[in-house]
Amino acid sequence: MTQQARPPERSKGRRARRLVVVLLVLLGLLVGADFAAAAFAEHTVSQKAREQLGLTEDPAVTIHGFPFSTQALGGDYGHISVSAQGVPVGDALSDVAVNAELHDVTAPLSDLTAGNVDNITIGRLEGQVTLKASDIAKVSPLNNIQDLRIDPSSEAYVRHGDGADGKPQEEKEDSTAGVRLSGRVQIAGQEVQIFAFAMIQLDGTTIRITPRRLQFGNDQETTVVPQQVQQALLPNFEADINAGNLPFTVTPTAIRVDPGSITIKGEASNVNFAGVSAE
Repeated sequence: MTQQARPPERSKGRRARRLVVVLLVLLGLLVGADFAAAAFAEHTVSQKAREQLGLTEDPAVTIHGFPFSTQALGGDYGHISVSAQGVPVGDALSDVAVNAELHDVTAPLSDLTAGNVDNITIGRLEGQVTLKASDIAKVSPLNNIQDLRIDPSSEAYVRHGDGADGKPQEEKEDSTAGVRLSGRVQIAGQEVQIFAFAMIQLDGTTIRITPRRLQFGNDQETTVVPQQVQQALLPNFEADINAGNLPFTVTPTAIRVDPGSITIKGEASNVNFAGVSAE
């Protein structure tokens, strides 16, 4: 009994399937290797950022774009994100949150693998720094206010009080914003709850808090502080914060107030990664 030959179509189909399987395996290995290389580069940048920002833990670093290998070989990266919590700045601030978007980054592969950041340059940097109320409460003279709290307020209410809407409006980002500061102060030996409505303004690299009005009371009921008492207490809510010492030294362009925090945004061009630090 003679053995029948396999149809050529079936043999070709099996070879094609094997080829597809082999290609898929190779593709998976290449993708895995690409992700591994990206993870190594992210870890290297993260460690260097940790050293320069004085952190106890590595910040989060994400290199966007695929494949990573083509970016690494060319030494040009379109977009890298860096975020960190608990960044110490100066003597008073110890819990600053930093988010930075780095665009058009040049990082030679040899320097990156060696952990050398001196030749890494950033074409355009968008920085966002958030100061928490617990840190701002350490800045003089705000450190005289107990249980300092921060909330947004409309600029109209800060300037004009009753008759204006106290809720912040959805406006375009600007170099000024309204804020409501509240806390407890000692007056004639008694502790009272007080609200200070102030303007926050960016003046160069300085964040300037200028109080306009004071109210006694709580969230349910308030009374206007007499003018003579206001003049005596307003300086307790007036403060300057030097943004020039913040990480990712950018030119501050906008400020935003959120419940419990103040966020400063800014941009910079042609930044050297080695110069990124918190003083």
